[in-house]
Amino acid sequence: MRARTRAAMAAAITSLALLAAACQPSSPTAPGDTGSGGTGEPKAISVRGCTPQNPLIASNTGEVCGGNVLDAITAKLIHYNPDTAAPELDIAESIETTDNITFTVKLKHGYRFHDGTEVKAKNFVDTWNWAAYGPNGQYNGYFMEPIAGYADVQCGDADCKEKPKTDKMSGLTVVDDYTFTIKTSEPVSNLKVRLGYTVFAPQPDAFFADTSEGKAEFAKLPIGAGPFKVTTNNENEIVLEKFADYSGTNKPQIDKVTFKIYNDANAAYADVVANNLDFTDIIPADALVNDQWKTDLPDRNLVRESGVIQALGFSPSDEQLKDINKRKALSMSLDRELISKQIFQGTRVPATGWVSPVVDGYKPDQCGEVCVYNPTKAKELWDAAGGYTGTLTLSVNGDGGHKPWADAACNNWRKVLGVDCQVNVTPDFKTIRNQLGKRELKGLFRSGWQMDYPSIENFLAPIYKTGASSNDFDYSSKAFDTLLKQAAAATSETEANNLYQQAEAELAKDLPTVPKWYSATPVGWSDRVDNVKVTPFGVLDFTSITVK
Repeated sequence: MRARTRAAMAAAITSLALLAAACQPSSPTAPGDTGSGGTGEPKAISVRGCTPQNPLIASNTGEVCGGNVLDAITAKLIHYNPDTAAPELDIAESIETTDNITFTVKLKHGYRFHDGTEVKAKNFVDTWNWAAYGPNGQYNGYFMEPIAGYADVQCGDADCKEKPKTDKMSGLTVVDDYTFTIKTSEPVSNLKVRLGYTVFAPQPDAFFADTSEGKAEFAKLPIGAGPFKVTTNNENEIVLEKFADYSGTNKPQIDKVTFKIYNDANAAYADVVANNLDFTDIIPADALVNDQWKTDLPDRNLVRESGVIQALGFSPSDEQLKDINKRKALSMSLDRELISKQIFQGTRVPATGWVSPVVDGYKPDQCGEVCVYNPTKAKELWDAAGGYTGTLTLSVNGDGGHKPWADAACNNWRKVLGVDCQVNVTPDFKTIRNQLGKRELKGLFRSGWQMDYPSIENFLAPIYKTGASSNDFDYSSKAFDTLLKQAAAATSETEANNLYQQAEAELAKDLPTVPKWYSATPVGWSDRVDNVKVTPFGVLDFTSITVK
């Protein structure tokens, strides 16, 4: 995921949805001129998009702006049911193991990439090796860590002057064209669930033939095996058209999707109200007040409980915020309940821990009193810790509609703690992600997570494990990491969930972030479309939506 992961975070929140398609459209239509769906016309829709942080390569995309596009054009060994998020076989005919260490994967015959070549076992093995190989610098290469031999493909130093021992992990073996084996360095109880995440999508031979820096040429118009293929990719829009030879079974009833790039959530919302955009997954805070959005969009709205959580991150380069009591004070002086009611009109629920309630293993009240509004105790802790010198900044991305709640948070802290607080708004999600990656921001910043796969582990390991790809906080805890390792090796889901819950409890001791709220996803659509469904990942299901 994704820092809303997909790792780290989406424009509205960070991760991922199942998208599929069917027959070939006729000539492309412009955004807003999407056709009526009549005989001979393309059944095309336009949806709100945001600027991807990185080029469109599956192993280098850890947020939803690029991730939602990649999920529409790729196919993986499994996909997630759009109603329940349960993993279901896709390219895989079977995935078998007796010990959660050695997995035998058999592929379906005849599954095609967009360039007509067949998806074979070597495409998975070559792709995963390339993603994990240190010198390639892939953002999501970290997800290959459980595979035996991962350490041997890593650089020996931060600048990769000390090259890896090899470029291939010992745990991957091609048996024949349609069979390969995965051997992990230790038991991994939920490996099969993970394999529907974008990073595990196979790449065609054309990917490896691209010699441009960072595979830039391929990334412009990437080739996948999913229901759609990219036909246009620029700063204003990303256009997908259906892949006529799509091999999957989940074929929707639309032919074309245009992701229109918006830097202002209000503009996207206004376009949906005016029927100039077919779908938005962000409803501005002012439209939520008194349910105005339901008046603006009668019979064109819904709210879906989603595997998304929002938090406040503490900059690892801000020495003043390393004090645990200051972190507790900032959390306890945030009136989550009031903000949820007044700004989000009940579409957010105050969080009591770091794991979304939609996944098995969720345990309430893991955060304890630190997530309960207590201005008196907050002020005592703040003053005893020496307060904050200078202006405390709270950074949010401008294209996600975050300023209203951020202003409310700063007002809380000014009133309760007496601190000078200022909201720092970046132009877009890409900008704040890059600033976080370079550790350029001080103070606090919005953090969020859209689950990559439906597992309690996904809300913990990719974000808080030492060195994890979405660990924007430089958090490191031996106790936390040990519990993650023990949970991964558990022989039952019950045992694993118990250990993951213990790991989550460690976060309450250190507070690398403080949870804000769990997200239900409010969405709106135009009067041109019907059968709108939102998945447990909080994204539009392209297998259901139709054009009237």
